[in-house]
Amino acid sequence: MKNIKDYNLDELKEEMLLIGEKGYRAEQIFKWIYVENVTDFNEMTNLSLELREKLKENYTLDIYKIIRKQESSDGTKKYLFDILDGNAIETVLMQYKHGYSICVSSQVGCKMGCKFCASTGIAFIRSLTSGEIAEQILAVQRDIGIKISNVVFMGIGEPLDNFNNVIKAIKIINNPKGLNIGARHISISTSGLVPKIYEIADMDLQCTLSISLHATTNEKRSKMMPINNKYNIEELMKACKYYIEKTNKRISFEYALAKDNNDNLEDAKALVKLLKGMLCHVNLIPINKIENGEFDTSTNENVMKFRDYLNDCGIVATIRRELGDDIEAACGQLRRKEGGNI
Repeated sequence: MKNIKDYNLDELKEEMLLIGEKGYRAEQIFKWIYVENVTDFNEMTNLSLELREKLKENYTLDIYKIIRKQESSDGTKKYLFDILDGNAIETVLMQYKHGYSICVSSQVGCKMGCKFCASTGIAFIRSLTSGEIAEQILAVQRDIGIKISNVVFMGIGEPLDNFNNVIKAIKIINNPKGLNIGARHISISTSGLVPKIYEIADMDLQCTLSISLHATTNEKRSKMMPINNKYNIEELMKACKYYIEKTNKRISFEYALAKDNNDNLEDAKALVKLLKGMLCHVNLIPINKIENGEFDTSTNENVMKFRDYLNDCGIVATIRRELGDDIEAACGQLRRKEGGNI
């Protein structure tokens, strides 16, 4: 049977017609799923018993099970979810003054092989469906009874490698009759799949685009991120400039600082030269040391000097506030501790 959460509202209306129901029933069901967050079709009490039986016969609600939940000293929560097929993914909830942000996974495993990311050590198994992505939000909201206001696609997997499902999930999450999370509160992070950046630019999604840059030369970036061997910095920058011109939206460049690798003044100067004149923001991330990783965390002094130099040169740069590092929930630390299979 098909997971009913894999349908957007228009598709759900078509499904209702196929099973002999009125199209407006889809809006009622959509509300039960995303507003009321029910876990059983029987809870959809304004639907007839006959329709509820039809739903049970044709669809599933695919409710995730929490295998493990860890809480950081800063309040960040990391969930290991059983996604009902023998695999597991991690999802992180972060609390800020402006509300709750969730970091969702888009794949079981990752193909990108970035050398500073813990997901590198696990094999790619499959991409998540749109409903499986949305269920991460629903599962966390059910668990602690809160409303999530921001979504970042920065968990396990490369979002643009699962392009269609991620875009569909965004439209489900954004729908005002459902979770109603504004597009400007949704951020997609990519290691640099250039063709997909052009596609997103042409779609004008209004979401925030984050580019994992991390180096200013092809030699350094290829050592950190193998994707650079396929789409080098020159191609990536060309796509980013197209995106900015097409959407008039700022790009956030992620730059993970690794000690004695990409964190010195010469690197800062090269980054200014690379980004000068672009509508952008640089998010500096002190790299998190991972098991068997070759990169070490930069010093606080170097991180601040790097930031100050960029700002002095007119490139807006901030240092990301690291949340959840004591439970391995910070940037680059997600990896499915159970090895993916459970």
